[in-house]
Amino acid sequence: MAYNEYLQERIESVLNDRNIPFRSIKMMGGLCYMIDEKMCLGIVKDELMARVGAEAAKDLLKKKGARQMDMTKRPMTGYLFVEPEAIDYESDLEFWIDQCLAFNPQATSSKKK
Repeated sequence: MAYNEYLQERIESVLNDRNIPFRSIKMMGGLCYMIDEKMCLGIVKDELMARVGAEAAKDLLKKKGARQMDMTKRPMTGYLFVEPEAIDYESDLEFWIDQCLAFNPQATSSKKK
């Protein structure tokens, strides 16, 4: 298991319940959710990968279980990892999904090949 499949079910349930169209793709050894063709959130092992933008990340880093995303040993601006304990409750997972969805309209999309 490269990523937490139970977390996958939980995320997809929230997105489907809200009628948010998404596409999931495997990348970086995990699963990434594309919304409006932009990376919005994902799963790496057991952690939520949250794309929240640089400004929001400053405040959200203060939340329990959140840390700077650093997959290549370099911090990735605007991306956070959220530990499993911090998203045990559905309301906590929904909070983080809401943060990602709020930033998504401002996010830049990857260039298509």
